[in-house]
Amino acid sequence: MGIFDRFKSLMDSKLNIQSRYELLREAISGTMSSFYMARDKKSGEVVGLKILDKDKTSQFEGRFKGLKKPPEGQIASSFDHPRIVKTLEYGATADGGQYVVMEFLDGPGLNSLIMEKSVKLNGKRLKLMKDMAEGLAVVHDAGYIHRDICPRNFICDKSVSSLKLIDFGLTVPATKEFMQPGNRTGTPNYMAPEVVRRRPTDQRLDIFSLGVTFYQLCALELPWPSGDVTGKAAMLHDTKEPIPLSEVCNTVPAEIDAMIMQCLAKNPQQRPKSVAEIIKVLDSVKSADF
Repeated sequence: MGIFDRFKSLMDSKLNIQSRYELLREAISGTMSSFYMARDKKSGEVVGLKILDKDKTSQFEGRFKGLKKPPEGQIASSFDHPRIVKTLEYGATADGGQYVVMEFLDGPGLNSLIMEKSVKLNGKRLKLMKDMAEGLAVVHDAGYIHRDICPRNFICDKSVSSLKLIDFGLTVPATKEFMQPGNRTGTPNYMAPEVVRRRPTDQRLDIFSLGVTFYQLCALELPWPSGDVTGKAAMLHDTKEPIPLSEVCNTVPAEIDAMIMQCLAKNPQQRPKSVAEIIKVLDSVKSADF
């Protein structure tokens, strides 16, 4: 049975969560789903189990009615790369919801390390930036926009020497139909101005979000400090200039500093044209201890 036949077979069957999995603990409760560390009762394998909220998922996917948006599981399972979490299966639950099973990443989220101002990040930022960029490049090369690039969606290994991109709940194809104005989704503090202002979008909205994530990884604070975590915070992104990274963190190599600030440009045309350009800059810095 080929891989696509296998996934079709999985989609055709309804999963009884309680019968198949032992829920060990709830790891994360998201805005559109709940994520569990679970044990597969058949194999004994510990996995990550994501159960999508039926109402919120239906509401989100309703925005693309008639456009044949691929479900999250289908998108996630199309990636096979060391910088992206591996999806094992996906499908429908017995109660009419959706689920995604993936490898369990037993390491800290990048957001936690940043909030804690963890010393584990010291000397590893360049490598982590490369990992983030490589993961996003795979998504873009496959013809998608992630739409929720932020520290919460990067999970590190225990030694904080590498990371993987997760969560394709908001991911859409990078096609004209899915890039029209109006889809204001994402995490506000990392949201590009064109998303906030309901303008046409493209993959460069992810480049903006990646730039904010890079900035926060280096400075341990956001380019636009704000106590507001609602959509209002994102309104600053084209009404107020970001604080120059060099003013809050002087250990970042000049080439990377300039690239990060370019990613934060209000106008998408002024940002790096692709993630490949970002990777080229990161690769040009042969040694960096920051």
